[in-house]
Amino acid sequence: MTRVIMHGCNGKMGQMITQIIAQDSEIEIVAGIDISDHIKNTYPVFTDISKCNVAADVVIDFCAASAVDALLDFCVERQLPCVLCTTGLSEAQLAKVEEASKKVAVLKSANMSLGINMLFKLLKEAAGILAPAGFDIEIVEKHHNLKVDAPSGTALALADAINEEFDNSYEYVYDRSQVRKKRDSKEIGISAVRGGTIVGDHDIIFAGNDEVITFSHRAYSKAVFAKGAVQAAKFLKGKSAGRYDMKDVILEND
Repeated sequence: MTRVIMHGCNGKMGQMITQIIAQDSEIEIVAGIDISDHIKNTYPVFTDISKCNVAADVVIDFCAASAVDALLDFCVERQLPCVLCTTGLSEAQLAKVEEASKKVAVLKSANMSLGINMLFKLLKEAAGILAPAGFDIEIVEKHHNLKVDAPSGTALALADAINEEFDNSYEYVYDRSQVRKKRDSKEIGISAVRGGTIVGDHDIIFAGNDEVITFSHRAYSKAVFAKGAVQAAKFLKGKSAGRYDMKDVILEND
C-alpha cells in the first residue's frame, strides 16, 4: 500500500485525485495539505504544512507555485519523495527543485499524462526515420481560452523529444508571419490555438512528398493528468534521491 500526502487536496485536481485513489486498493491518502479546509475529506487536512506529522511514503502536489518552496523544504526534512505537478515555477524555484532532488526523489514532468509521455518515446523513433527522409515537422497545440502561456509546455516538450534525436540541431519557429521566407528543412514549426474549453490537443505532423503522418493526443478531461500522478506516486515510493519524470514511470512498466 502506498501512503500519500495530498498537497493542494481541496483544489480541483486534489479532489479529482482523491476520488481516483478512493477506488484504488493499492494506494491511499493519509493526509491532505491546503490553505482552505472548507471541504470535508476522509483524511485529516492541515492548513499549515509544518504541522503535518502523518507518516507517509510520498507526496502528490497539485497546488500554487507560491507553496512549492515550503513543500520542498518539508519533503527534504521528512525525506519524502514528491510528485511535483505544480507549473509556473520561477527559475529560482526550478533551481531549488534540482537541489532538493539531490536529497530526496522528485518526479516532475511537463505533462503527467501517460499517453503524452508514451508519445515522447514514439516520436523519437519516428523522427529518426522520417526526418532524414525529408519529412517536415510541425506541431499544432490547442487549449482552452483561459490558458495564458503559448506555446504550451507540452508542445515544447514534444519538440524537445524530437530534437534530442538530432543533437538539438533543429530550430523552433513559432510565428511564420514574422519570417517571410521558404521553410527550412531543419526546423520544427509550433502553432498555438486558444478557444473554448479545450483541455489539451496536440498534433505532431510529419509532412513528406505525397504523404503525411500525424501523431495525435486528445485530453478529454483533466482526469488523465490525475491518473498519471497516481501512477507516478506508486512508482516513486521507496526511490532514492534523484530527478525523475513520467518517462521513467513508463520505462519501468515497459
